[in-house]
Amino acid sequence: MFGRNSYTERAAGNSKNFDWPAGDTIQTNPAPPFLLPNLPRLATLRPPPVLTEEFWPLGFAACDNTESLMKGIPVLHVEGDCIARAWENSLLELHQKGCSLKTEYDKPDDPPSKDATMLITITDPLAEPMIHKDFPGGPLELQEYVMEVCDGIKDHLVRDPNDPKDTRWEYTYHQRLFQYEVPALRPFDQIEILSQKLAKTPHTRRAQAITWKVWEDNDCYDPACMQSLWCRILEEDGVPVLSMNVRFRSNDAYKAAFMNIFALVQLQQRIAARISELSGRAVAVGRYAHVVDSYHIYGSYFKEFEGRFLGAQAKRSFEQRTLRYEDVKDMMEEARPMILDKARNMAK
Repeated sequence: MFGRNSYTERAAGNSKNFDWPAGDTIQTNPAPPFLLPNLPRLATLRPPPVLTEEFWPLGFAACDNTESLMKGIPVLHVEGDCIARAWENSLLELHQKGCSLKTEYDKPDDPPSKDATMLITITDPLAEPMIHKDFPGGPLELQEYVMEVCDGIKDHLVRDPNDPKDTRWEYTYHQRLFQYEVPALRPFDQIEILSQKLAKTPHTRRAQAITWKVWEDNDCYDPACMQSLWCRILEEDGVPVLSMNVRFRSNDAYKAAFMNIFALVQLQQRIAARISELSGRAVAVGRYAHVVDSYHIYGSYFKEFEGRFLGAQAKRSFEQRTLRYEDVKDMMEEARPMILDKARNMAK
Protein backbone atom coordinates (compact mmCIF):
# COMPACT_ATOMS: atom_id res chain seq x y z
CA MET A 1 0.00 0.00 0.00
CA PHE A 2 1.04 3.58 -0.62
CA GLY A 3 -0.38 6.81 0.73
CA ARG A 4 -0.52 8.81 3.94
CA ASN A 5 -1.83 7.97 7.39
CA SER A 6 -2.94 10.35 10.09
CA TYR A 7 -4.17 10.20 13.64
CA THR A 8 -5.77 12.79 15.86
CA GLU A 9 -4.29 14.31 18.98
CA ARG A 10 -6.94 14.89 21.58
CA ALA A 11 -5.32 16.88 24.36
CA ALA A 12 -6.37 19.99 26.18
CA GLY A 13 -9.57 20.09 24.16
CA ASN A 14 -7.68 20.50 20.87
CA SER A 15 -7.93 18.36 17.77
CA LYS A 16 -4.94 18.21 15.44
CA ASN A 17 -3.97 15.82 12.66
CA PHE A 18 -0.43 14.48 12.34
CA ASP A 19 0.46 13.01 8.94
CA TRP A 20 2.94 10.20 8.40
CA PRO A 21 4.90 10.29 5.13
CA ALA A 22 4.14 7.87 2.34
CA GLY A 23 6.02 4.59 2.48
CA ASP A 24 5.93 0.94 1.61
CA THR A 25 4.24 -1.64 3.82
CA ILE A 26 2.08 -0.20 6.56
CA GLN A 27 1.40 -2.33 9.63
CA THR A 28 -0.80 -1.28 12.52
CA ASN A 29 0.82 -1.65 15.95
CA PRO A 30 -0.22 -0.59 19.44
CA ALA A 31 0.34 3.09 20.12
CA PRO A 32 3.89 3.92 21.25
CA PRO A 33 4.43 4.82 24.90
CA PHE A 34 4.45 8.59 24.42
CA LEU A 35 0.77 8.64 23.41
CA LEU A 36 -1.97 9.34 25.92
CA PRO A 37 -4.22 6.36 26.75
CA ASN A 38 -7.23 7.79 24.92
CA LEU A 39 -5.40 8.18 21.61
CA PRO A 40 -6.23 5.75 18.79
CA ARG A 41 -3.78 3.19 17.47
CA LEU A 42 -0.97 4.52 15.31
CA ALA A 43 0.01 3.12 11.94
CA THR A 44 3.78 2.74 11.72
CA LEU A 45 5.91 2.17 8.68
CA ARG A 46 8.21 -0.78 8.02
CA PRO A 47 11.01 0.23 7.60
CA PRO A 48 10.33 3.16 9.97
CA PRO A 49 10.47 6.65 8.47
CA VAL A 50 12.94 9.32 9.49
CA LEU A 51 10.82 11.62 11.62
CA THR A 52 11.24 15.34 11.70
CA GLU A 53 10.01 17.48 14.57
CA GLU A 54 6.67 18.16 12.85
CA PHE A 55 5.71 14.50 13.14
CA TRP A 56 6.18 14.28 16.95
CA PRO A 57 2.97 14.86 18.94
CA LEU A 58 2.51 16.52 22.29
CA GLY A 59 5.71 18.55 22.08
CA PHE A 60 8.12 15.58 21.87
CA ALA A 61 11.12 16.10 19.61
CA ALA A 62 13.26 13.48 17.94
CA CYS A 63 16.71 12.91 19.48
CA ASP A 64 19.54 14.65 17.66
CA ASN A 65 22.81 12.74 17.89
CA THR A 66 24.94 15.63 16.72
CA GLU A 67 27.35 17.11 19.25
CA SER A 68 25.97 19.97 21.31
CA LEU A 69 27.24 22.14 24.11
CA MET A 70 25.84 20.83 27.40
CA LYS A 71 24.37 23.45 29.71
CA GLY A 72 25.53 23.25 33.30
CA ILE A 73 27.74 20.65 34.99
CA PRO A 74 29.08 18.10 32.48
CA VAL A 75 27.94 14.47 32.66
CA LEU A 76 30.79 12.05 31.94
CA HIS A 77 30.92 8.27 31.53
CA VAL A 78 33.92 5.96 31.49
CA GLU A 79 34.23 2.20 31.38
CA GLY A 80 36.96 -0.25 32.30
CA ASP A 81 37.46 -3.98 32.47
CA CYS A 82 38.88 -3.77 36.01
CA ILE A 83 38.87 -1.37 38.97
CA ALA A 84 42.32 0.06 38.27
CA ARG A 85 41.65 0.88 34.62
CA ALA A 86 38.18 2.31 35.24
CA TRP A 87 39.42 4.58 38.04
CA GLU A 88 42.35 5.77 35.93
CA ASN A 89 40.05 6.46 32.98
CA SER A 90 37.70 8.45 35.23
CA LEU A 91 40.48 10.77 36.40
CA LEU A 92 41.77 11.39 32.89
CA GLU A 93 38.25 12.13 31.64
CA LEU A 94 37.50 14.41 34.58
CA HIS A 95 40.77 16.31 34.21
CA GLN A 96 40.12 16.84 30.51
CA LYS A 97 36.38 17.55 30.45
CA GLY A 98 35.35 18.60 33.97
CA CYS A 99 34.21 22.13 34.77
CA SER A 100 35.71 24.54 37.33
CA LEU A 101 33.73 24.94 40.57
CA LYS A 102 34.41 26.31 44.02
CA THR A 103 33.71 24.09 47.05
CA GLU A 104 32.69 24.63 50.66
CA TYR A 105 36.14 23.46 51.81
CA ASP A 106 38.27 25.85 49.75
CA LYS A 107 40.71 28.24 51.37
CA PRO A 108 40.71 31.81 49.98
CA ASP A 109 43.70 31.21 47.69
CA ASP A 110 42.73 27.73 46.48
CA PRO A 111 41.94 27.38 42.78
CA PRO A 112 38.49 25.95 41.97
CA SER A 113 38.02 22.19 41.79
CA LYS A 114 37.63 20.20 38.60
CA ASP A 115 34.10 18.76 38.76
CA ALA A 116 31.58 16.66 36.84
CA THR A 117 28.74 14.21 37.28
CA MET A 118 30.35 10.84 36.61
CA LEU A 119 29.27 7.29 35.80
CA ILE A 120 32.04 4.70 36.13
CA THR A 121 31.20 1.24 34.81
CA ILE A 122 33.48 -1.66 35.74
CA THR A 123 32.58 -4.61 33.56
CA ASP A 124 34.41 -7.23 35.66
CA PRO A 125 35.26 -5.77 39.09
CA LEU A 126 37.20 -8.85 40.24
CA ALA A 127 39.45 -8.86 37.18
CA GLU A 128 43.14 -8.12 37.65
CA PRO A 129 44.83 -5.77 38.05
CA MET A 130 42.50 -4.56 40.79
CA ILE A 131 44.88 -2.10 42.50
CA HIS A 132 46.27 1.14 41.10
CA LYS A 133 49.61 2.20 42.58
CA ASP A 134 48.90 5.92 42.23
CA PHE A 135 46.02 6.21 44.68
CA PRO A 136 47.21 8.10 47.80
CA GLY A 137 47.93 5.10 50.00
CA GLY A 138 49.25 1.57 49.96
CA PRO A 139 48.02 -2.02 50.39
CA LEU A 140 47.80 -1.78 54.20
CA GLU A 141 45.78 1.45 54.09
CA LEU A 142 43.51 -0.22 51.54
CA GLN A 143 43.04 -3.25 53.79
CA GLU A 144 42.22 -0.98 56.73
CA TYR A 145 39.55 0.79 54.72
CA VAL A 146 38.03 -2.50 53.51
CA MET A 147 37.77 -3.60 57.14
CA GLU A 148 36.21 -0.27 58.08
CA VAL A 149 33.49 -0.59 55.42
CA CYS A 150 32.88 -4.35 55.50
CA ASP A 151 33.69 -5.33 59.11
CA GLY A 152 32.86 -2.16 61.06
CA ILE A 153 36.20 -1.91 62.88
CA LYS A 154 35.67 1.83 63.43
CA ASP A 155 31.96 1.96 64.24
CA HIS A 156 32.89 2.77 67.85
CA LEU A 157 34.26 6.11 66.64
CA VAL A 158 30.83 7.43 65.62
CA ARG A 159 29.61 10.25 67.83
CA ASP A 160 26.47 10.24 69.94
CA PRO A 161 24.04 12.50 68.02
CA ASN A 162 22.34 13.43 71.29
CA ASP A 163 25.57 14.80 72.77
CA PRO A 164 26.53 18.17 71.26
CA LYS A 165 29.96 17.94 72.92
CA ASP A 166 30.81 14.64 71.23
CA THR A 167 33.19 15.50 68.38
CA ARG A 168 33.86 12.03 67.05
CA TRP A 169 32.90 10.93 63.51
CA GLU A 170 29.45 11.64 62.12
CA TYR A 171 29.15 8.19 60.55
CA THR A 172 30.83 5.14 59.08
CA TYR A 173 29.44 3.44 56.02
CA HIS A 174 29.39 0.12 57.84
CA GLN A 175 27.21 1.52 60.60
CA ARG A 176 24.79 3.12 58.15
CA LEU A 177 24.53 -0.03 56.03
CA PHE A 178 24.56 -2.74 58.69
CA GLN A 179 23.04 -0.90 61.65
CA TYR A 180 20.97 1.96 60.28
CA GLU A 181 19.46 3.72 63.28
CA VAL A 182 16.11 5.47 63.26
CA PRO A 183 14.74 7.23 66.37
CA ALA A 184 12.32 5.02 68.33
CA LEU A 185 12.97 2.01 66.07
CA ARG A 186 15.36 -0.91 66.18
CA PRO A 187 18.52 -0.71 64.01
CA PHE A 188 18.18 -2.12 60.49
CA ASP A 189 20.76 -4.43 58.94
CA GLN A 190 20.10 -3.26 55.40
CA ILE A 191 22.65 -5.58 53.80
CA GLU A 192 20.99 -8.64 55.34
CA ILE A 193 17.56 -7.34 54.28
CA LEU A 194 18.58 -6.83 50.65
CA SER A 195 20.38 -10.20 50.59
CA GLN A 196 17.22 -11.94 51.78
CA LYS A 197 15.15 -10.08 49.18
CA LEU A 198 17.44 -11.19 46.36
CA ALA A 199 17.64 -14.76 47.61
CA LYS A 200 13.84 -14.93 47.52
CA THR A 201 13.23 -12.84 44.38
CA PRO A 202 16.45 -12.38 42.34
CA HIS A 203 14.84 -9.95 39.88
CA THR A 204 13.40 -7.62 42.54
CA ARG A 205 14.10 -3.91 42.03
CA ARG A 206 13.69 -3.19 45.74
CA ALA A 207 17.02 -4.51 47.03
CA GLN A 208 18.75 -1.34 48.17
CA ALA A 209 20.40 0.22 51.20
CA ILE A 210 20.62 3.91 52.05
CA THR A 211 22.85 6.03 54.27
CA TRP A 212 21.21 9.47 54.43
CA LYS A 213 19.45 10.46 57.65
CA VAL A 214 17.32 13.45 56.78
CA TRP A 215 16.83 14.35 60.44
CA GLU A 216 20.62 14.55 61.03
CA ASP A 217 22.58 14.93 57.82
CA ASN A 218 21.09 18.19 56.56
CA ASP A 219 22.67 20.07 59.45
CA CYS A 220 25.84 18.14 60.35
CA TYR A 221 29.31 19.30 59.31
CA ASP A 222 30.36 16.12 57.51
CA PRO A 223 27.33 14.29 56.06
CA ALA A 224 27.62 10.92 54.35
CA CYS A 225 28.95 11.08 50.78
CA MET A 226 27.71 7.68 49.65
CA GLN A 227 23.93 7.75 49.47
CA SER A 228 22.78 4.32 48.42
CA LEU A 229 23.61 0.98 46.88
CA TRP A 230 21.27 -1.11 44.76
CA CYS A 231 21.59 -4.74 43.67
CA ARG A 232 19.83 -7.02 41.23
CA ILE A 233 20.47 -10.49 39.82
CA LEU A 234 20.44 -11.50 36.16
CA GLU A 235 20.58 -15.15 35.11
CA GLU A 236 23.35 -15.68 32.55
CA ASP A 237 23.95 -19.16 31.11
CA GLY A 238 22.23 -20.68 34.13
CA VAL A 239 24.33 -18.72 36.64
CA PRO A 240 22.89 -15.90 38.83
CA VAL A 241 25.02 -12.76 38.38
CA LEU A 242 24.85 -9.93 40.92
CA SER A 243 25.11 -6.39 39.55
CA MET A 244 25.53 -3.44 41.91
CA ASN A 245 24.96 0.30 41.51
CA VAL A 246 26.37 2.71 44.07
CA ARG A 247 25.49 6.42 44.21
CA PHE A 248 27.56 9.14 45.84
CA ARG A 249 26.41 12.74 46.19
CA SER A 250 30.07 13.78 46.43
CA ASN A 251 33.29 11.85 45.80
CA ASP A 252 36.90 13.01 45.95
CA ALA A 253 38.03 11.50 42.66
CA TYR A 254 41.75 11.38 43.40
CA LYS A 255 42.06 10.83 47.14
CA ALA A 256 38.99 8.74 47.98
CA ALA A 257 37.23 7.18 44.98
CA PHE A 258 39.63 4.30 44.38
CA MET A 259 39.45 3.10 47.99
CA ASN A 260 35.67 3.59 48.00
CA ILE A 261 35.23 1.48 44.87
CA PHE A 262 37.66 -1.24 45.97
CA ALA A 263 35.97 -1.64 49.37
CA LEU A 264 32.48 -1.61 47.89
CA VAL A 265 33.42 -4.30 45.38
CA GLN A 266 34.58 -6.37 48.36
CA LEU A 267 31.14 -5.74 49.87
CA GLN A 268 29.50 -6.76 46.59
CA GLN A 269 31.43 -10.02 46.77
CA ARG A 270 30.20 -10.60 50.34
CA ILE A 271 26.61 -9.87 49.34
CA ALA A 272 26.90 -12.43 46.54
CA ALA A 273 28.25 -14.99 49.03
CA ARG A 274 25.41 -14.28 51.47
CA ILE A 275 22.77 -14.67 48.75
CA SER A 276 24.43 -17.95 47.76
CA GLU A 277 24.21 -19.12 51.36
CA LEU A 278 20.54 -18.19 51.62
CA SER A 279 19.45 -19.52 48.24
CA GLY A 280 21.67 -22.58 47.94
CA ARG A 281 22.92 -21.43 44.52
CA ALA A 282 26.34 -19.99 43.68
CA VAL A 283 26.02 -16.30 42.75
CA ALA A 284 28.68 -14.65 40.60
CA VAL A 285 29.85 -11.04 40.95
CA GLY A 286 28.73 -8.97 37.96
CA ARG A 287 29.39 -5.45 36.78
CA TYR A 288 29.72 -2.55 39.19
CA ALA A 289 28.39 0.96 38.43
CA HIS A 290 29.68 3.96 40.43
CA VAL A 291 27.43 7.01 40.00
CA VAL A 292 28.59 10.34 41.44
CA ASP A 293 26.72 13.66 41.45
CA SER A 294 29.90 15.65 42.15
CA TYR A 295 33.08 13.82 41.11
CA HIS A 296 35.89 16.24 41.79
CA ILE A 297 39.60 16.94 42.05
CA TYR A 298 40.25 19.68 44.60
CA GLY A 299 42.21 22.67 43.38
CA SER A 300 44.26 22.61 46.60
CA TYR A 301 46.14 19.50 45.40
CA PHE A 302 46.25 20.05 41.64
CA LYS A 303 50.05 20.11 41.70
CA GLU A 304 50.22 16.79 43.54
CA PHE A 305 47.73 15.22 41.14
CA GLU A 306 49.47 16.51 38.05
CA GLY A 307 52.92 15.55 39.30
CA ARG A 308 52.16 12.12 40.70
CA PHE A 309 49.20 10.80 38.72
CA LEU A 310 49.50 12.53 35.35
CA GLY A 311 53.28 12.30 35.49
CA ALA A 312 53.07 8.53 35.78
CA GLN A 313 50.99 8.32 32.60
CA ALA A 314 53.93 9.41 30.48
CA LYS A 315 56.66 7.56 32.37
CA ARG A 316 55.17 4.11 33.08
CA SER A 317 53.06 1.53 31.30
CA PHE A 318 49.66 0.49 32.65
CA GLU A 319 51.20 -2.71 33.99
CA GLN A 320 53.80 -0.64 35.85
CA ARG A 321 51.12 1.67 37.26
CA THR A 322 49.01 -1.17 38.68
CA LEU A 323 49.21 -4.12 41.04
CA ARG A 324 47.55 -7.50 41.10
CA TYR A 325 45.45 -7.90 44.25
CA GLU A 326 46.22 -11.59 44.16
CA ASP A 327 49.93 -10.80 44.61
CA VAL A 328 49.44 -8.77 47.81
CA LYS A 329 46.27 -10.30 49.24
CA ASP A 330 48.09 -12.59 51.70
CA MET A 331 50.14 -9.68 53.02
CA MET A 332 47.00 -7.56 53.41
CA GLU A 333 45.18 -10.35 55.26
CA GLU A 334 48.14 -10.94 57.57
CA ALA A 335 47.91 -7.29 58.62
CA ARG A 336 44.41 -7.75 60.07
CA PRO A 337 45.48 -8.16 63.75
CA MET A 338 47.69 -5.08 63.58
CA ILE A 339 44.91 -3.05 61.93
CA LEU A 340 42.39 -4.19 64.57
CA ASP A 341 44.75 -3.07 67.36
CA LYS A 342 45.18 0.27 65.67
CA ALA A 343 41.42 0.76 65.37
CA ARG A 344 40.83 -0.16 69.03
CA ASN A 345 43.45 2.34 70.13
CA MET A 346 41.85 5.12 68.13
CA ALA A 347 39.09 5.28 70.75
CA LYS A 348 41.54 6.08 73.55
